Amino acid sequence: MSIIFWIIVGIIAGWLAEQIMGRNHGLLTNLIVGIVGALIGGFIANALGFSWGGWIGSTIVATLGAIILLFLLGLVKRRA
Repeated sequence: MSIIFWIIVGIIAGWLAEQIMGRNHGLLTNLIVGIVGALIGGFIANALGFSWGGWIGSTIVATLGAIILLFLLGLVKRRA
């Protein structure tokens, strides 16, 4: 898939995760969180045997991964 696809999915996933987790980030942070979340979500979905494709499936997997990322970052920040 093209880089533009991943940028759009990353921004959407990062924004959705931000809204769900009650955070307030900027566009660039949403993009980074969304792309890293897509990697995390893709790894977990692949390990569990899920195969979601297309815009909707990719956005769901990326959003779930981004939520996990924000949750873990929140745990680390609390300890520091």
